[in-house]
Amino acid sequence: MFGPEALRVPRPARLVVFWDYDTQWGADRSRAPGGPKAWGPLEFEHTERLLELHAQYDVPACFAVVGAAALPGDRPYHDPAQVRRIHAAGHEVGSHSLQHDWLPGLDPQALRHTLAASKDALEQCIQAPVCTFVPPYNQPFDYPRGLSISRSERRTAGRARTGLGRLAATLREVGYDLCRVAYRPLPLRLVERVARRRFPWGARPVQISGLLCLRTNAGCGFDAFALGALRQVVASGGVVVAHAHPHSLSADNAQHERFLVPFLEQVADLRRRGDLRPMLPRELVRELTP
Repeated sequence: MFGPEALRVPRPARLVVFWDYDTQWGADRSRAPGGPKAWGPLEFEHTERLLELHAQYDVPACFAVVGAAALPGDRPYHDPAQVRRIHAAGHEVGSHSLQHDWLPGLDPQALRHTLAASKDALEQCIQAPVCTFVPPYNQPFDYPRGLSISRSERRTAGRARTGLGRLAATLREVGYDLCRVAYRPLPLRLVERVARRRFPWGARPVQISGLLCLRTNAGCGFDAFALGALRQVVASGGVVVAHAHPHSLSADNAQHERFLVPFLEQVADLRRRGDLRPMLPRELVRELTP
């Protein structure tokens, strides 16, 4: 076992699906090669399709929304009406920071601001509590207690950087109950390097700085790796944590609709058999928190 003690999850296995709703705020701050991107408008168009698909297969999801998208204004940066439709459809609205901020580069004051301001903007928009947080870029990865050291974060962000421990502690102080995390222990990464493959890992939630955390374990998207993780967790127990981005629903990668639909079909079949229970993060908090 690496890092903090993992929590036990009742049977059957659970599934939590996240959609990282970046909008043009995220596109402008893309850290992929080539700098800013132009896919912001696709976030809104594809979200409407996602609402249809999730309703068809009766699978709930958490849409982690950049808080600024819930403020008054026009696409491709804002659409508070769509954020309200997501909530009205029974899905959970979580925070994805205020403007898709790179959290490792924030000092404590700036970190608290983006966490609190995004939470407030979303809660004002949907008139309901926001208790789940998803960090942009899945960072920070730096978490020494979990045997995860990010040299790039330390080199780029310097001594005032935000690590995973500080993020979790600040989230708890601001009023969040759960965070999705993506750190991977060094021993696991070494094994994967030797094996030349990635392994689903982290099916059981953990507490970091007193905050409930779900570890990504199905990759980004819904391809064969995600289906394999789904089957593995159904067999051994725990929580499948799947995630993707609405703007990539038509992209040439594992987030495409042609992968999502078979994944949802498999989820629906496993649920009918009593082997899987799709849940929202807030429901998992209530289930696992004394």
